[in-house]
Amino acid sequence: MNNRDILKNKLAEAKLGGGQKRIDAQHAKNKLTARERLDLLLDKNSFEEIGTLVKHRSTDFGMQNTHFPGDGVVTGYGTIDGRLVYVFSQDFTVFGGSLSETHAEKICKVMDLAMKNGAPFIGLNDSGGARIQEGVVSLGGYADIFYRNTRASGVIPQLSAIMGPCAGGAVYSPAITDFILMVEDTSYMFVTGPNVVKTVTNEEVTSEDLGGASVHSQKSGVAHLTAANDLEAIEDLKKLLSYIPQNCEERAPAKSYTLADETRNQLATIVPKSATQPYDIREVIQGVIDLNSFFEIHENFAPNIVVGFARLAGRSIGIVANQPAYLAGVLDVQSSQKGARFVRFCDCFNIPLLVFEDVPGFLPGTDQEWNAIITNGAKLLYAFSEATVPRITVITRKAYGGAYDVMNSKHIGADLNFAWPSAEIAVMGAKGAAEIIFKREIQDAENPVQALAEKEAEYAAIFANPYRAAERGFIDQVILPEETRIKLIKSFAMLENKVESLPKKKHGNIPL
Repeated sequence: MNNRDILKNKLAEAKLGGGQKRIDAQHAKNKLTARERLDLLLDKNSFEEIGTLVKHRSTDFGMQNTHFPGDGVVTGYGTIDGRLVYVFSQDFTVFGGSLSETHAEKICKVMDLAMKNGAPFIGLNDSGGARIQEGVVSLGGYADIFYRNTRASGVIPQLSAIMGPCAGGAVYSPAITDFILMVEDTSYMFVTGPNVVKTVTNEEVTSEDLGGASVHSQKSGVAHLTAANDLEAIEDLKKLLSYIPQNCEERAPAKSYTLADETRNQLATIVPKSATQPYDIREVIQGVIDLNSFFEIHENFAPNIVVGFARLAGRSIGIVANQPAYLAGVLDVQSSQKGARFVRFCDCFNIPLLVFEDVPGFLPGTDQEWNAIITNGAKLLYAFSEATVPRITVITRKAYGGAYDVMNSKHIGADLNFAWPSAEIAVMGAKGAAEIIFKREIQDAENPVQALAEKEAEYAAIFANPYRAAERGFIDQVILPEETRIKLIKSFAMLENKVESLPKKKHGNIPL
């Protein structure tokens, strides 16, 4: 057999992975193989593999007799819509996708290349965890990856798709990356599995209930996106990548757009006349942005705030919006965390921020205070205050109390602040304010109920509008709802070359 034949055999062996029987078993679970996932993710014929013939070096527990080329992970680079990306795809058919010394070295190599060349890094995770037979060497491999994740944070986008098990130390690499996507029913993440949980706490729980996609997308907030299957997950990865730039030095790719009549009359009737009646802020978002361009992040977690990417006149923007349809759009622990994380990502990668504000304040109660609403609310405040990208706020209705300050107010560095005529900018709602300010007058009145109503109306006439704030310059312009889109297009175009530098420092100390 000549050298060329030897190479062909080794490459064929590497592509087969752990054996055809195991691959067929994967298909039975509606899961794609590691290479199939890469074929769907990357542009046709663009993938270049690195480390195809790498094998593990372990000689304990009979491992010297079991070798598969690639050692359970496929690594390399390719393009998505013509844009360079670096990838790894773990192969569960080889030692359960477990991480060994050489497995980690392969991942680290492509991470280093991604950093050097300023391109996104995508991980397709499907692994049983550390390879037990290698002991501390495999743990060291995880740490090498964690270190690179941290160094790359804010420099290049890092996306993680959990397409199978991800347990123990394996979870911390995705946790450091920018976005985590999970596949329903076939993926799960947890630090300690059901067996350990039962031993330590005597709780009986399934893998799905402990760390499945629904749990992490709704309860913990660990997962930013979920997909029904591998195919949808890969399409979501591609779509997400289309909104973000290659690295922190570049801007997100823009689509061509020709200005026409940008009036959106449907916006004029979305906000109800009654200040207590809810409405869906997504209707406002859809009425302002380019048609069908909204890509929501964390949709099922902390639904009282809505975040996601969209396009405005073809340009990528990040949107943060209070949601009056859920808890009246109040800020709480989870929504503050959700908003802060998204704001910081957009600021890392030069994505302008658009804020829609309708917030009655922070959620009161012992649960919120005991779970550190002070510190968590400060995270959102810190994130907006630190952001140097173009920032615009549109107040659609309520902007009360400290939440007015936090939601990208002029006072914390917003570039432009607009308000609709329906906006109410005050310390608190008219009724609560009247009860405090006119407490004695109301008590002494012959008809306290009527007196309260009169004083409430008096306070509302003075403060429950945007004009006092506009007189002070806190609102740059009061605009008609139907004019919002064209105002924002012009404003973001004006801010396109904004340059703002933070004071010299190693880094700030966000209240974590």
